[in-house]
Amino acid sequence: MSGTIPAAAKIVWAGEHRFDANAPGSATIRMDASGKTGTSPVTTLLAAIGGCVSVDVVDILAKRKTPVESLEIDLQATRVDGTPKRLASATLNFDIKGVGIERVHAERAIDLAINKYCSVRDSLREDIPVVWTLTLNGERSEPASAKIY
Repeated sequence: MSGTIPAAAKIVWAGEHRFDANAPGSATIRMDASGKTGTSPVTTLLAAIGGCVSVDVVDILAKRKTPVESLEIDLQATRVDGTPKRLASATLNFDIKGVGIERVHAERAIDLAINKYCSVRDSLREDIPVVWTLTLNGERSEPASAKIY
């Protein structure tokens, strides 16, 4: 088994298609394949990609001394028709606001986050394309494709 940094989680069935997940000492999240009391496991995975990328984007821009004032990502994914209905592609639409953030630096931060630093993205199949857009302080860019390594 490779890897030196352990990750741990516990899943507890809460009836029907509901499951509660947490890591030791952390808050619990609800996953519900029916979508009644929580997000589905696939939506949770999509949100994990967004959360992972967001941490890196915020950190990279803070290191440039251009801190983010707000960051939102609308995420969409397509799924294959077969079984399992895995992700086929993902689109991340970033909306970032912050004084002094230059577009080139925000785009570079997103590219690095998706292609180099996000362990969740890197844990997915390599053939899943990720496309992203950036609206920076109200100005939207054209879609950009993340590199597939």
